[in-house]
Amino acid sequence: MADIVAIELHHIALPTRREHKWAGLSEPIGGYVLVKMSDANGLAGWGEAPGLKDWGGEYGRYFGESPGTTIEVIRHHLAPAVYGCLPGEIAELHARMDRAIKGYPYAKAAVEFAAYDLAGKQHGLPVHRLLGGASRRRIPVTHSIGLIGFEEAEREVAQVAREGIRTIKIKVGVEPDRDVEMVKRIRDTVGAGVALCVDANMGYRTPGEAIRTFRRMERCELIYFEQPVEGIARLAEVARAIDAPVMADESAWNAHDVIEIAEKRAAQIVSIYTTKPGGLYRAMEVAAVARAAGLVCNVNGSVETGVGNLANIALAAAAPAAVLSCVVPVSTPAEMQSGQIAGIYYKDDLIAEPMRFADGAIEVPEGNGMGIAVDEAKVARYRVGEPSTV
Repeated sequence: MADIVAIELHHIALPTRREHKWAGLSEPIGGYVLVKMSDANGLAGWGEAPGLKDWGGEYGRYFGESPGTTIEVIRHHLAPAVYGCLPGEIAELHARMDRAIKGYPYAKAAVEFAAYDLAGKQHGLPVHRLLGGASRRRIPVTHSIGLIGFEEAEREVAQVAREGIRTIKIKVGVEPDRDVEMVKRIRDTVGAGVALCVDANMGYRTPGEAIRTFRRMERCELIYFEQPVEGIARLAEVARAIDAPVMADESAWNAHDVIEIAEKRAAQIVSIYTTKPGGLYRAMEVAAVARAAGLVCNVNGSVETGVGNLANIALAAAAPAAVLSCVVPVSTPAEMQSGQIAGIYYKDDLIAEPMRFADGAIEVPEGNGMGIAVDEAKVARYRVGEPSTV
C-alpha cells in the first residue's frame, strides 16, 4: 500500500436551509475545513473538520476550533507529521499527530477521516468494515429543531413527521417558560407517534432550574434530557432527581470523560461524536467504555456536510453501544432535493449522491472508503479563497 504523500486543505461555506442555533452559539453553522489526502498512486481520501469557535467542553476543558485554527494546525503541525504514514495505520497516525501538537481533536479528526477513507479505497472496503463491521445497516435519524420561533417549529415538525422522522430533538436552555411552551406545542403538533427529547446545551443556570423546568415538560413524554447544565457533578444532580434518562454531550468528549460520568452516575446516555475525541479510532474507544459501563449511546455531531457525515454514519453503524436514533443530517445535494426537509440543514451538499433515506433511517453506504464520492465541483463552488497544499 502507498504512503500519504500530499494533503490539500479547503475552507468551505455551505448555504443553510434555515438558521440553526443552540444555547451558547454566536456564529452560524456552515463553515468547515475539508482535508484531501492523496497517496503516491493518485488515490484520494477526504475528511472534514466542522470547526466552531463556540463549541467546546465544560469549564474550558476543551475549546473551540475555528476554520482558521484548523487550517493552521493541520498545515504547520499535523500534515508534516503524517507524511510517509500508511493510511491504514491509524494508531501510528494518531501517535504522530499527538507528538506534533496537544489537543485540537477536530483538526485531528479531519486528517484521520481522510486516512480512513483513503485506506478503505486502497483495500476495497467500506470504512465501517475497517472499524469492525456493521452492527446495524440502517441508522434512524433524529431531526433537530434549533432555537426558532413557535410557528416555524410547528410547521417544520409537522413536515418532518410526514416525511418519516420518528424522533425530534428540541433545543432548549434559553428561558424556562419559552422552553416548556415549545415542547408542549411540538407534542401537540406531532401527536403520540413521534418521540421527543430536549437538549439544553448547558443552558440552565443551576441543577435546580433544570430539574424544575424538566418536571414541567415531562408530561409531554420526553425520552431523554440532554446536557441540561455544565459540569459532570452538576449533571449528576439532575440525573438523580428526574425519572427520564440524562444524556451527556458537552461533558463527554473522550473515553476518560465517560469513565468519570459512569463513576459519578451523571448520565445514562452518552452522545458520541466522531470529532470530539479526535476521530473514528478514539470514538470507538468512547463507545467501548460506555458499553462496558452499561451506558447506551447515540451519534451526534456539529451539523456536518456530507463529507463529515459519512464518518458519522460509519461510526453509528459500527459501534455496538450506539443503539439510539442519531442526530445526523440526511446529506442531500441540491439537485436531489425536492422540498423535503427531514434531516436537511443545507441547501446543497458536497457528496455526489444523496444519502438513502427511507422510513426515518439512513441506509449505510457500502461503497469503498466512506462510501459516497465527493463532488469536487461542489467543493470548488463553495470554497472560501484558494485551496492550500501542505
